[in-house]
Amino acid sequence: MAENVIRTRSLGAAVEGVRDQYADGKAAKVWEVFIGDKNSRTQNYKNFLFGILKRKGCKRILDVACGTGIDSIMLVEEGFEVVSVDASDKMLKYALQARWARRKDPAFDKWVIEEANWLTLYDDIEDLVGDGFDAVICLGNSFAHLLDNFGDQREQKQALRNFEKCVKPGGFLLIDHRNYDNIIDSGETAAKSIYYNPTHTTSIRTSVLYVSGKPALVSLDYLIDLSSDKENSDMLLSEESVNEFRLSYYPHRLKVFTNMLEDAFGENSTYSIFGDFKRLDQVETPNFYIHLVEKYSTYF
Repeated sequence: MAENVIRTRSLGAAVEGVRDQYADGKAAKVWEVFIGDKNSRTQNYKNFLFGILKRKGCKRILDVACGTGIDSIMLVEEGFEVVSVDASDKMLKYALQARWARRKDPAFDKWVIEEANWLTLYDDIEDLVGDGFDAVICLGNSFAHLLDNFGDQREQKQALRNFEKCVKPGGFLLIDHRNYDNIIDSGETAAKSIYYNPTHTTSIRTSVLYVSGKPALVSLDYLIDLSSDKENSDMLLSEESVNEFRLSYYPHRLKVFTNMLEDAFGENSTYSIFGDFKRLDQVETPNFYIHLVEKYSTYF
């Protein structure tokens, strides 16, 4: 549906069924420089993620939105056994380079990286799933890249069911999305991220597409100034110091998304929602909602 109305500026599909909005390569590189490395991750995010994983005794982690590998690298360094997948081969290139650079480290030598499709995820990596992962993570507003091509969210529901199949009983899914309720109401998107501390000046121009009176697509035009990035200036900028590109997302409503998770994991599982890594009663208007779904276990 949405693809017949708006086409993203970064075209291509690395995996059938999941559009790769970074497929032109330049967008992937600009984004990789913009978000920085693992040292750019905010301490609040690190404390939140590692705190949950360690409190629950997690060992095996599936990162289903690996991107350039920043979160996966942090997890490997913390001693977790990590399997990382993404639909964008252009993004995965940087994760593969990072693994190769540290291949003599046994932990990185064991790091598994695969190109995979959320719509067929379980079948694609069934040999790696085994009895299931302690945790599956899908963070950084990544799930919203999967658009609603049929108007009934069937593919998004299918992807969530695949995530559920990869979580072992007693394990959990950690998944997030931007506060699209507020974006739709205000027509604006906060440029500040709770995940990383960007060093480059940026602004985000927001467009909302309505179909049959309902918000069906949010397009964010990122304006990123990399003029101060000397390391990548020749490769990225040539004559331009400011890069602009568009990413398009499905605007998940909090209530609807929560209901989809409940349908995928069942009524006996446990559901918690955080706002910007805090309890919802601690933040008035969060930029991100983070859902923690603990899969029901008959052993409990």
